[in-house]
Amino acid sequence: MEMGMREPFLRRRTMNTASQLAVVGADVSPIESLDYEIVENDLYKQDWRSRKKVQIFQYVVLKWTFALLIGLATGLVGFFSNLAVENIAGFKLLLTNYLMLKERHREAFLAYAGCNLILAAAAAALCAYIAPAAAGSGIPEVKAYLNGIDAHSILAPSTLFVKIFGSICGVSAGFVLGKEGPMVHTGACIANFLGQGGSRKYHLTWTWLRFFKNDRDRRDLITCGAAAGVATAFRAPVGGVLFALEEAASWWRSALLWRTFFTTAVVAVTLRAFGEYCRSGKCGLFGGGGLIMFDLSSTATSYSTPDLIAVVFVGAIGGIFGSLYNFLVDKVLCTYSIINEKGAPFKILLTVTISLLTSCCSYGLPWLAKCTPCPLGLHEHCPTVGRSGNFKNFQCPQGHYNDLASLFLNTSGDAIRILFSSGTDNEFYISSLFVFFTAIYFLGIVTYGIAVPSGLFIPVILAGASYGRLVGSLLGTICGLDKGLFALLGAASFLGGTMRMTVSVCVILLELTNDLPMLPLVMLVLLISKTVADGFNRGVYDQIIIMKGLPYMEAHAEPYMTNLVAGNVVSGPLITFSSVERVANIMHALKVTGHNGFPVVDEPPFSDAPELCGLVLRSHLLVLLKGKTFTKDRVLTGPAEVYQRFGAFDFAKAGSGKELKFEDLAIDEEEMEMYVDLHPVMNRSPYTVIETMSLAKAAVLFRELGLRHLCVVPKTPGRPPIIGILTRHDFMPEHILGLFPQLKHQN
Repeated sequence: MEMGMREPFLRRRTMNTASQLAVVGADVSPIESLDYEIVENDLYKQDWRSRKKVQIFQYVVLKWTFALLIGLATGLVGFFSNLAVENIAGFKLLLTNYLMLKERHREAFLAYAGCNLILAAAAAALCAYIAPAAAGSGIPEVKAYLNGIDAHSILAPSTLFVKIFGSICGVSAGFVLGKEGPMVHTGACIANFLGQGGSRKYHLTWTWLRFFKNDRDRRDLITCGAAAGVATAFRAPVGGVLFALEEAASWWRSALLWRTFFTTAVVAVTLRAFGEYCRSGKCGLFGGGGLIMFDLSSTATSYSTPDLIAVVFVGAIGGIFGSLYNFLVDKVLCTYSIINEKGAPFKILLTVTISLLTSCCSYGLPWLAKCTPCPLGLHEHCPTVGRSGNFKNFQCPQGHYNDLASLFLNTSGDAIRILFSSGTDNEFYISSLFVFFTAIYFLGIVTYGIAVPSGLFIPVILAGASYGRLVGSLLGTICGLDKGLFALLGAASFLGGTMRMTVSVCVILLELTNDLPMLPLVMLVLLISKTVADGFNRGVYDQIIIMKGLPYMEAHAEPYMTNLVAGNVVSGPLITFSSVERVANIMHALKVTGHNGFPVVDEPPFSDAPELCGLVLRSHLLVLLKGKTFTKDRVLTGPAEVYQRFGAFDFAKAGSGKELKFEDLAIDEEEMEMYVDLHPVMNRSPYTVIETMSLAKAAVLFRELGLRHLCVVPKTPGRPPIIGILTRHDFMPEHILGLFPQLKHQN
């Protein structure tokens, strides 16, 4: 009864079976729900009674220590990823530039496209053969995990490895993608790795680590990891905390706010320390590495009524473009899923094809641009000497530059920096900005979905910045705002139109640019673009979650749920156990079903009448059967014998891939006829709702409490003590509308 089977992107089924398939990264994977509820059984209560103050202190210290380690590790990974990207991409661009200066244009293209193809194929091979879950942004998967959805590969060590190196190769290959989304996934993977609760295989079984063998504490660590990822990617520590609060986390509390803030502060200090080291020129082609990536603080910001009208226009059109972006990404992902299903070679072939298309656009389109004489009185070289700069020579004669080449033949970060730069009103032709905007807009759409770690933030910022600068150039005679500020507002409008985040994006952009006077205009643009885009479709991450088939629980119930009650959607047949159950019955239930929770009913002689006394988890039954605490007669054994045989942490959740499976049990025929007392291990206080409760209320309760199972009990006496269990699947629109097709017209 766990969740229903759905085939992502393709036809949907609504059979209420025990597992579900969803797309994780670029591959179909079985998923389950997480156990965020505290199982208050006898062992748990005994453990808390026996805990000393020093153990509670150890637990608190360890939580803060893990927050420190997550911030430190994520910051280090982010720094070395930047270091690798800047040096690999820098070498490629220097080689291309050198060959162009020698007028060996064909060799320059072959070198440029060849480097991109090799890097793209390497990234695709890593994703296709080692960790398919590492493909894509990773933010939808992390968001789903924090909502209570688990797949064994979402946060696996192999996913972490491929996410880091695949992202380096993908960004260096010149794809229109960013490493910001993958950094969020990387931070979550690091947090999950630290929160595994130790490993017997590698002799890491320190007693303190056992406190984290549960989904609740891992959830908090992964929230810290997601915040650290944003803080690392954008060098925006406060923005990272707000991103986790606004977009990633489904449950939040003040204690978690403190720890995420501490984690992102550690990230900021780590990046600052290594950035100072790079200022001495010891990091190769890597730049200074300051915390402010695109400093606009020196730009004078003053605006009038015509400027505000232009800002409203930028926000409204940005919202339309953002919603169109989401619509096209949806269509592209559906198409790519058909190709990706054919196997790893087709994933690599698709990636290589998009790489060749990107290389042709990046190298070929600048040939359409006119050569522009270098402006006088510049503080930098023109044409640019070296890898990055505003004035790429490309095919132009000495003393001239190619404005399109300056945008295309740079890393994404440098291109954004050029577009954001102030005092450069006449640096770009309107035609060049239009060509660049069109190319980046559509390349970003067709790139997302290939088997490469790829973020959406940078493509959206890049397209938005070029759009904003284009609008600023068209309105140059009407508005007094600097073109670089228009680029910032354009980027904000695109982020609001695609991501549908407001507070976190606003703070991230301000931390990126160090331009606090722009706060009112950025807020206005974000609010307008989000409002406009919401009239067309969902945010891009919510849309991807639906397309991937992840059963995400929204914070609000659907309107049609108010017309149903909890009893309408429970599915059967319901399998229950007696409080003292025959081993053979339990073994049969575990074998023929994939259910993860079973109601336990007390019956005479253990009670006067049948009554629901608890809920026992599948994982706990496996441990109990493995321990073989059986009796020949159907009698209560009491908790004492269980306390001697087991500890509370024997029933704690194992790390990735370490859980006990049904196949690990070895029960002989004699033991099959014996009995086992379930009282010590069952949750004696499961959450229950009456069958007549509104389904909308039940859905909100289920989501807010982070439940995996919600027992439905009858309203009237004289019936069985439980009529069903609500799981995540039972609240999904596919299941409900499959049972009640007439509600489709009311939705």
